[in-house]
Amino acid sequence: MNADKEKPNLMGWTCPRPLQNYPTIVLGHGAGGKMMADLIEHLFAPAFDNEWLGQMGDSTVFDFLQGAGPKSRVAFTTDSFVVSPLFFPGGNIGELAVYGTVNDLAMRGARPLFLSAGFILEEGLPMETLGAIVTAMAEACKKANVKIVTGDTKVVQRGHGDGVYINTSGLGLIPAGLDIAPQNARPGDVVLVSGTMGDHGIAVLSVREGLQFETEIRSDTAPLYSLVETMTAVHAASAASPIHCLRDATRGGLAAVLNELAAASKVGIEFDERAVPVRPQVHAACEMFGLDPLHIANEGKLVAIVDAEAAEAILMAMRSHELGQDAAIIGRVTAEHPGRVLAHTAIGGKRIVDVPAGELLPRIC
Repeated sequence: MNADKEKPNLMGWTCPRPLQNYPTIVLGHGAGGKMMADLIEHLFAPAFDNEWLGQMGDSTVFDFLQGAGPKSRVAFTTDSFVVSPLFFPGGNIGELAVYGTVNDLAMRGARPLFLSAGFILEEGLPMETLGAIVTAMAEACKKANVKIVTGDTKVVQRGHGDGVYINTSGLGLIPAGLDIAPQNARPGDVVLVSGTMGDHGIAVLSVREGLQFETEIRSDTAPLYSLVETMTAVHAASAASPIHCLRDATRGGLAAVLNELAAASKVGIEFDERAVPVRPQVHAACEMFGLDPLHIANEGKLVAIVDAEAAEAILMAMRSHELGQDAAIIGRVTAEHPGRVLAHTAIGGKRIVDVPAGELLPRIC
């Protein structure tokens, strides 16, 4: 067989140049930054193009008819988890697989109902380790009020799987009246975060590097639907659904989320760096490793863009919930510099906040 015929024709892709720089996959292609965005935009999206994939949200929303009555809206999502180590302060890969998927549903306002679970196990994985992971997943399902209703198991040879990888897909039901999507931000809206940034990524890093702090840094992994439900109970006179956008700040952290929302809604976003809550020990770890807390992943925190009239009421509702006690208003949406995110710095200046090109902390989810 002619070797040239086996090579992919990159010139047939939508925009091959960003991908030609990397003839093989590198860790950065799964990091949630610019390299991953290029891979999705120039390879996956055009290859699989359809109206549902084009939503490009945390999950895809479908409309289903119920007889002659109103449409029921269902959200569907999938995610894969390859975190290393499998256990870290505040959680493990099993809990992460459940919470990560239910949170993607919650970011469309959907009440999570059902999950699938696919396990890729490595030959030699201790049964005790697998048992602890599965037990944690079962407890997480109870906490998130979802059920695993189907699944699959595969085993790969020793040295080819790093213990266990998990894929979970989820279905959720969206209550009537909610329209939460990445494209819904508009000038004048207010930007909120539900709590401290960077906890999960630094918790995983602390285990890998053997870091010790006066106070242990624990992952913030948690199911967010109950917090979203508390937020959506707030109504505004000028807006049927005052919550316009929700995203959980996972890979790429707060910086990636704000850039994604700015690009999807074709608006600018400005925020005050000093208003972003970050734990002192997370700050210290970031300074030690030359990292920016804005780029560090979270697994139990969300970013909300809401109608300005309802912002204070939503903030108070968030702070009344156990997962939103450190919630804060950090910025606003503007018509200026669409697609860009600007941070107001502590010294009174402004800086462009972009997404990292590649991988800062590999294998954190």
